Amino acid sequence: MVAANEQYSSISIDERSLFTIEQVAERTGLTKRTLRYYEEVGLLPPTDRTEGNYRRYSEADIQRLERIKKLRDLLGFSLADIRNLLEADDERGQIKVAYQNETEAAAKIAQLDRADELIRSQLQMIERKLTGLEQMRAALLAKLESHQRTREELF
Repeated sequence: MVAANEQYSSISIDERSLFTIEQVAERTGLTKRTLRYYEEVGLLPPTDRTEGNYRRYSEADIQRLERIKKLRDLLGFSLADIRNLLEADDERGQIKVAYQNETEAAAKIAQLDRADELIRSQLQMIERKLTGLEQMRAALLAKLESHQRTREELF
């Protein structure tokens, strides 16, 4: 029992908070193949690996996968759009860190300007999606109205 405790205590807290591909697949509802594909196409940064070269995922990886799934399934974004949104988020995160470490006002303003550019780009993508959805909605509502008029004419 002591040897097991010693072995467990030698594992860092970080290692204990890492998850196998099976655990992540079960938790997110994504297949292992999808998880590998997302890493391959750059939606998910390369995962940590064990000595045996098995993938290990962090809580941040799982949160990113949940966001990807929501953008894909709930909001209907393509993987290319998702990649663009996530890259903008990642760059804004880097800008935030740089901003916090910056002391010069002009540099801070430049960082804010870049963050605003990224946000505007994301908003344009979302607005295009909303416009498309509104057009689809209007077309479907028009069909329902047409069907209602046809019903009334049939009586």
